[in-house]
Amino acid sequence: MIWVLFIVLFIGLFDSFAQETILDQKINLIKENTSIANVLSELEAKLDFTIGYSDSAIDLTKVISISVKEKTLTQVLKTLFPSKLYQFKLLGKKLLIYKRPKKHTISGYISEKGSQEYLSSVSIYIPELNAGTITNDYGFYSLSIPEGNYQVLISFVGYKNVKENIDLVSDRVINFDLELDTQYLDEVIISSDQETNKSQVTQMSSERLNPSIFEDIPTILGEKDAIKTLQLLPGVQSGSEGSTGFYVRGGTPDQNLIILDEATVYNSNHLFGIFSIFNGDAIKSVEIFKGGFPARYGGRLSSVVKIDTKNGNKEKFAGKANISLISSSLLLEGPIKKGKTSFVISGRRTYADLLLLPFMSKEYKLVYYFTDVNAKLHHVINDKNKLYWSTYYGQDKYRYKTAAENEKSKQKILWGNITSTLRWNHEFNNKLFSNTSLIFSNYKFTVSNKNTGAANRISTFKTSSGINDYGVKFDFNYYPNPNHTFRFGLGSTYHDFTPKEIDIRNISDDEIVNTQKIKTLESAVYIEDDWRINDKISIYPGLRFSHFQHKSKGYFKPEMRLSVAYKLFPLFTLKGSYAKMNQYIHRLSNSGLGLPTDLWVSSTERLKPQLSEQIALGLAKDFGNNSYELTIEGYYKKMNDIIAFKEGVSFAGLGSEKEITGSIRTVDFVNGITTGKGWAYGTEFLFRKKKGKLTGWLGYTLSWSQRQFEDLNGGKIFNERYDRRHDFSLVGIYKPSKKITISGNWLFSSGINYNLPNTLGVAAGDNFPIEDVNNNDNILLFNTEKNNFKGENFHRLDLGIQFHKITKRKRERTWGFSFYNVYARKNPFYYEVSKNEENSRNVLYRRYLFQFLPSFNYSLKF
Repeated sequence: MIWVLFIVLFIGLFDSFAQETILDQKINLIKENTSIANVLSELEAKLDFTIGYSDSAIDLTKVISISVKEKTLTQVLKTLFPSKLYQFKLLGKKLLIYKRPKKHTISGYISEKGSQEYLSSVSIYIPELNAGTITNDYGFYSLSIPEGNYQVLISFVGYKNVKENIDLVSDRVINFDLELDTQYLDEVIISSDQETNKSQVTQMSSERLNPSIFEDIPTILGEKDAIKTLQLLPGVQSGSEGSTGFYVRGGTPDQNLIILDEATVYNSNHLFGIFSIFNGDAIKSVEIFKGGFPARYGGRLSSVVKIDTKNGNKEKFAGKANISLISSSLLLEGPIKKGKTSFVISGRRTYADLLLLPFMSKEYKLVYYFTDVNAKLHHVINDKNKLYWSTYYGQDKYRYKTAAENEKSKQKILWGNITSTLRWNHEFNNKLFSNTSLIFSNYKFTVSNKNTGAANRISTFKTSSGINDYGVKFDFNYYPNPNHTFRFGLGSTYHDFTPKEIDIRNISDDEIVNTQKIKTLESAVYIEDDWRINDKISIYPGLRFSHFQHKSKGYFKPEMRLSVAYKLFPLFTLKGSYAKMNQYIHRLSNSGLGLPTDLWVSSTERLKPQLSEQIALGLAKDFGNNSYELTIEGYYKKMNDIIAFKEGVSFAGLGSEKEITGSIRTVDFVNGITTGKGWAYGTEFLFRKKKGKLTGWLGYTLSWSQRQFEDLNGGKIFNERYDRRHDFSLVGIYKPSKKITISGNWLFSSGINYNLPNTLGVAAGDNFPIEDVNNNDNILLFNTEKNNFKGENFHRLDLGIQFHKITKRKRERTWGFSFYNVYARKNPFYYEVSKNEENSRNVLYRRYLFQFLPSFNYSLKF
């Protein structure tokens, strides 16, 4: 279906091609010492057309001599007017000759007034020229336009518009400060600006969310969560009840690339998937790509989630404190040197363990909590150079202690992420911008056990797995003119995998240490161009070359990207896209819940990279004075060399010490994996209201997702576990005044697929005849088909209300109350078959996690 996109492009270009045929006609012309006016008159007579021009642009009395033979009209005109400033345009049978005005560039940065926080995706638009651009990730913009007097419009969601008249006679640096708009603050979900309306941009299958939406939507236990907000969008489906794991267009969670300040995040979950690791107070913006991926992104098959954190207030000290039902958080920001250097630091911790600890006995103590810390420094060296250093630390800790008369036992489970990024922005000139990044990312999971027996004899056991990334990236933005925005760059990441590391010390002080290591190098180079061909057609081509090296085995993969937009009407656009993606690292999951026992491993000479190709076709419409937005998209995705466990294989369990220590050097994880194919296709519908006291959206997804593996389900195609036919979301936010925010969301989705035993089998043996089938150890239950049971439909209503008040000290205080699963629907978390105690018959039970769950949170901005 990629040919459909090229047909649309060809139709748009055909008209301009036809018009140029007169300019290609060949003529003979000899004139000596005559005026340009006479030459133009003879050309009109020879080719039967008229010429239009401005007397101020052309000196008609100039005397020239010309002699041409079998030259095209274009060649003749260039001989008459050799300067590159002259341009020629054919309208029917009239040729326009005009002098192109000199072009100059306006460039600079756009930031928030009062904090000097740089703002990305701000629209800069010049109505007289129908030209514009948007700021990049660091607030920089560049726009080259003809000299003259213009009105520049600056607009961005949640901020007051800025109009400024400029007299452009030379290159200028113009920085803008945008002031928060209290009238629409926190109620616009996505920008409604000229340059960022869905019908005006080439990019499709993407959404950008601002932090205000996280604060308004009701969530579980009062924790504002960016990932759970993304799950409310069409094409992004949640996993099990309450989980932050998400599935995009038939993919799996490990196929989502999650980026925090340029660093890859490998585990995005707290509390076994109920919360994400991202503290909403520290987030500046979140952007998700579901298809039509720009060439600057790669390494995953299904989606890219880009999360940027705040830079810190350069003008004054500020902060925010928040208390919810299970956690507290604090954010502080301010200038180290006013206008030059700023900092921001935020922390979050759950405290249920502290509240319950006094009520636990001395013999048995169970403790669980998680913590997050985000920190960032931003320094302006000068107008052309800026530094950013950001870091994240997060960890979940589970401890269980038992104490008997002569024995003590301590068990610990720890898992978490550490990321750190150092970035240098450099402006080479007013058209070329660069960013250099040094990146570190770490994920580690550890289980340990310490037993103290008689005579204080100690035995310990510790096992861990994880990954360390060390990366460098060079990214460039080039703005030659309003019709082209180039991005190009290269990057490389050194992966240091530790699939298994074990340290055992027994009571005889014998110590056994075994470690398995995998070291690989992943690199890529890319180029992309957002190209507006004319007022109706724009294309976004891109090319990415990726390389992956493991020992002597190397993979080199070219990846083509293309997006096309054809404007049917001024605010109604037809779009299409194609994207080829490769994934070189894989997550081995036992549950699909995003548990810390999941294992990240590398492609090897035996385990190929995963591959996907996705095409999409859609419509985008803005209407109602840009207050409403409608997008409809259909997609088809084919995946190859995707992985799954073979039947009966799991890496979660641990055997005896001999099995554990002996398996490290002799057992390859590839032996338990099978590779196969996958298909995903569907349609997404999104209707959004962006302005006014009532905002929100209605989303619907109709989708299919299938898999086929030679070693699973007898080699037959089966539905993927999270193949949900229907997914519906309705989100509303109502702000009757500045003091009250009322919100709600209702979700409905088809049930997911489970493996349930449906057949009786007889174990090996000769214990016949079998008289009591239900109470015989030789009778086994098993399923004959993969994902053979469709679970019940899922639906839930959440409501929330917030009360805002400005205190006498000009601080903003907010009380929030949320109600999760208002009508207490028992949505299935999993199913199991077990024997009924009364009649010993096998019975199917539905297990659920959350019913009605009220919560509160209190926040104070100062």
